Order: sequence, then structure tokens, then C-alpha cells
Amino acid sequence: MRRRILLAILLAVAVTAAALGIPLGVTAWKLVDSIYNEDLAGRAAQIAATLDTELADGALDQNDLTQVSVAIPQGGKLVVEVPGQERMTEGADPGEDPVTATVQLARQGHLELSIPSGPLRSRQTTVTLAVLLLVVFSVTIGTVVATVTARRLAKPLRHVAERAARLGGGDFRPDTSRYGIGELDMVAEALDTSGTALAQLVQRERQLVGDVSHQLRSRLTALQLRLESLTVADDPDTAEEARAAQEQADRLSEALEELLAAARAASEVDTEALELAAELPEVSQEWRQLLRAEGRNLRLRIGEGLMARATPGRLREVVGVLLDNALRHGAGTVTLAARRGETEGTVVVEVSDTGSGIPDDLAPHIFERGFSGGGSTGVGLALARALAEADGGRLELSSRRPAVFSLFLRVPNPGDVPEVRWPAERVPR
Repeated sequence: MRRRILLAILLAVAVTAAALGIPLGVTAWKLVDSIYNEDLAGRAAQIAATLDTELADGALDQNDLTQVSVAIPQGGKLVVEVPGQERMTEGADPGEDPVTATVQLARQGHLELSIPSGPLRSRQTTVTLAVLLLVVFSVTIGTVVATVTARRLAKPLRHVAERAARLGGGDFRPDTSRYGIGELDMVAEALDTSGTALAQLVQRERQLVGDVSHQLRSRLTALQLRLESLTVADDPDTAEEARAAQEQADRLSEALEELLAAARAASEVDTEALELAAELPEVSQEWRQLLRAEGRNLRLRIGEGLMARATPGRLREVVGVLLDNALRHGAGTVTLAARRGETEGTVVVEVSDTGSGIPDDLAPHIFERGFSGGGSTGVGLALARALAEADGGRLELSSRRPAVFSLFLRVPNPGDVPEVRWPAERVPR
């Protein structure tokens, strides 16, 4: 993109330089020629006026032009032809292709003043080269401006592309960066609006799936209990029909479990094996600057060789929501830590701060959508939990005072994602 912008601007500069430089060079060449000819014609007119006076007074001696020699340019030659007199000359031969001016005398005759063309051509060449240097300088300035402009335009475009890629990867956080370019700022606003809408859509989808699965399971369980009591009825036909119905209910329950498992698998299709030591520092770097602006610190603690199965965009979103929550509602130093879980096959990412914690009356509701104890939208934590569950993880409030949020993620198996370099397990020597 930057190369295309640069080439387009350079082409415009080159065309402009050619369109202005060539006519300007030709005009400068002709202007110098005109100045020389006008100066020479002026000198010739002065000499003619003097000779006319001399001829009228009869003071012009044959072959004597010394009285006008001072008006002849250096290296020039004056030739005077008067009827009835011999041709008079003064000065040196100007060489080949001289610059000449001819003036008619009052009493018939004429004079011809010639100068060498060398100084004229030299001056024309100098002026033309000056014009050429001016064009080159203009092109150079245009190149610098084009490079700066291309970088200024390409950098926001790359940032917008990265923002769109993060949005496609499940990172729905708004980005406050703006570029001072109206069209790009409109695109950024549209991406933020789309991110918010997608975040709400994902949250509603997860909530709907959870509610539907809960309701269906509850109804199936109640139905199975009723059918089980009918299987021991005294009427053999009733008992037989109850057993058949119970088998159908069991199959329906299994189908529901398979559908929910398929939905979870579909939501986890983009998950991959992530090395937390590489992912979490990138997330923390952004929030470290924001915390420093508030006079607070961010501490990072990551165990060696920790890997988790997650979607990069969702992981950044969940951790970003937790750090933003600590920035807005917490106090003191914020700690982002990753460790092995107590349950085998899990890793835990924790975000905590040294503030007063979460009140007991608010703690049971902090993951509810629309609920907020600090005047925010109440969407962040609900969305973070939905995104964690979409990757097969779990987000919990593990401590109220101080506030500690724990993100439980699965440890990937070598068969989950192909062509991944797995860290060698340490064995005692």
C-alpha cells in the first residue's frame, strides 16, 4: 500500500515538473536571447544617433569611427555603410555565427553592430541549468513529501487492517486510536461500532445457548423421572410403553449432549496451542502504559513452558477486560499471573490488584449482563465469561478481597493442533 501511494505521488510530481520545467527552460533560453538582442539594438541605436549628428555637421571623417568606439561592446565589430563613401569598420572580428543588430542611418546608409555569440550561449546554458536544478530540487522535495505522506497514510491503513483482523479473531475491544484523516477515522468508528455489536451478539448467543440447554435438561430430567416411575406400574402395557418412552427420552438427552458438544467444538474451531509466555506480555504492554498514567504498576508472573488451548483474539479480549476492570475499579499494583492448575490438564491465568476488593452484595452478580457496581455498561465481564466458555475455558471470581479473577484454560494435547513444537518435558537426570 505504501509503495502504491509513493509511486502515485512521485508520478504526479514528475508530470508536474515536466509540464512546468520544459516550458520554463525554453522561456528562459528565449528570454536571455531577447535581452542580449535588445541590449545590442540599443547600443546600435545610440551609435546611429551619434553618426547621424556627425554626418549632419559634416564632421564624420572617412574611415574614422573612433568617436563611437566606446559604445562598441568588447569583442564586437561595427560596420558603417554610407552612399558615396567607403565602407567603415571598427572593432575585432566576432567570429562565426555572431549576434547582429542593423540600424538605418538618417541620411541613407546603415550600420551593423555584431558581437560574439559565445557569451550569449554561455548565459543561456547557465540559466537553463539553473532551471533544471530548480526542477530537480522540486522533484527531490516532492519525493520527501511523498515518502512522508505515504508513511502517514500507510501506517493508519495497516493499523485499520490489524484492527479488522483482531475483530475477526474475536477481539471486540474498542480502539481509541484516531489518525486525523476523516475517511480513516470513519472506518475506525465503524469498526468500533461493529465490535460492540458483535460483542453483544456473542454474549446474547452464549446466554441463549446456556438458557436453552438448561431448560431442556431440566425438562428432560423431569420427564425421565416420571417415565421411570411408570415403568414399575401394575399394568404391563403401561409399563412397556413407559420403558419405550424412557428410551426415547434417553436418546433425546444424548442427542442434546451431542448438539451442545458440537456447538462447543464449532466455537473452538479456531483455537490453537498458545505459549502464554509469548502471548501475555504483548497484552500487558498496552495496559502497563495506561496504569502508569494513573500512577500504578503492572506486575507480570508467568511460569515456564505454560501452554493453553485458546483463540488468540479471545484470550487477549478476556485478559484485556480483566485488566480494564482492575484499572477502573481496583487500586494499587495489578498482577497478571499464569500458573499450572490444581486440576490436571488445566492452566490458570489470574488478574488481581491490591484494592479493597468486591463487596459481598455485588460479588454474586458481577458476571450478569447489564449489572455494574461502578457506573460502567456491565457488558465486559459477561462478555469475557462468554468468550472464555467459547474456547472451552471458564472464568471465575476466585477471591473477593483482594479481587482475583481466574481464567481456567485447557492444556492442549499434541493431537489437537498439528505442526506445533511442544516443549520437552523435564525429567530428572
